[in-house]
Amino acid sequence: MSTVASVLPAVARAGLLARTNAVVKLLGALVITAVLVVSADPVTSGVALGGQLLLLAAAGIGPWRLLTTLWPIVVAALISGWGTAVLSPEGGPVLLHLGWITITTGSLAAGGAIALRGLAIALSGITVLLTTDPTDLADGLAQTLKLPARFVLAALAALRLVEVMVTEWGVLAAARRARGAGGARGPWAALTEFAGLAFTLLVQSLRRATRLAMTMEARGFGAGPRTWARVPRFGRVDVVVGCATALIAVAAVMLSLLTGAHRFIWQ
Repeated sequence: MSTVASVLPAVARAGLLARTNAVVKLLGALVITAVLVVSADPVTSGVALGGQLLLLAAAGIGPWRLLTTLWPIVVAALISGWGTAVLSPEGGPVLLHLGWITITTGSLAAGGAIALRGLAIALSGITVLLTTDPTDLADGLAQTLKLPARFVLAALAALRLVEVMVTEWGVLAAARRARGAGGARGPWAALTEFAGLAFTLLVQSLRRATRLAMTMEARGFGAGPRTWARVPRFGRVDVVVGCATALIAVAAVMLSLLTGAHRFIWQ
């Protein structure tokens, strides 16, 4: 989490969304995600995606910066959209016919809807991750939502270790190249190197998790009721952001209904 935020402007942790209560952002993301999960039309997904981009702009993260940083998610969405366009049974005029590949206007629309839907769903979680400190999120989960402290603290420790694992991956790759065991060219060599790095990181992760669990247990984590140093508070900013996320979800559904494009995933 903190790794993703570190490559984006630091203003992401100082804007409107950064001052919003973590639980409000989490619940808002869940509401938008729920609307997107049950809808399969491009209008709903497009409106939800546009609204979330406006929220990120309020956090100081423009669309171009977001695209250049999180481009793998965009690529994944485009791949899923292309696969849907190729395999979709939707009819209409044929736009492309190349061997076994046939793309019609209907299948292209279905592919575009899936791509937009994937981007919008991913962006709702990314917005929370980029603008929320893990400790603030843990405080909100434990004190506001009353989740078990043992679960919340374990999740917080896991999130804090994400950046450590990313850094560890770079160290392992550099160490392999220093010994002449990495840097080979070709797809098979790259796949072999990736598998070796992944296995080594898995072993080190298990060892680190074991040490961390023993340390937390020795310090009394999960042994009984806990006290909290910081108490989450709600203010006018939380009301504004909460209403904005609700407006995005409602507007996405209403506009798709008004245009006659709304379609549930089971239709």
